[in-house]
Amino acid sequence: MGNALWKIVAIGSGLVAARAAKAATDGTWKAATGGPPPQNPADPDTGWKEAAAFALVSGAIMGIARTAAHKQAAKVWVRSTGHLPGPLQPDHKNASA
Repeated sequence: MGNALWKIVAIGSGLVAARAAKAATDGTWKAATGGPPPQNPADPDTGWKEAAAFALVSGAIMGIARTAAHKQAAKVWVRSTGHLPGPLQPDHKNASA
């Protein structure tokens, strides 16, 4: 039950992180370029340079936001239960092998 509950918590924190990352990416892009972010970087009308720069910026921001959200969720989990969730415990990897 604990692992299933942690998966729900992790998914929820990931969704919150994605929403925050989208807002941060849009704001960062606008501040850096003075214009709106590309609506669809894969659009043939979007240049490679702009698409690649947007991918780097959005990927970095999303990675940081997701890591921060999961770390905070784990901290709350430990405060609530007294231990790390199963997937984050050091011996979890060895137990599933």
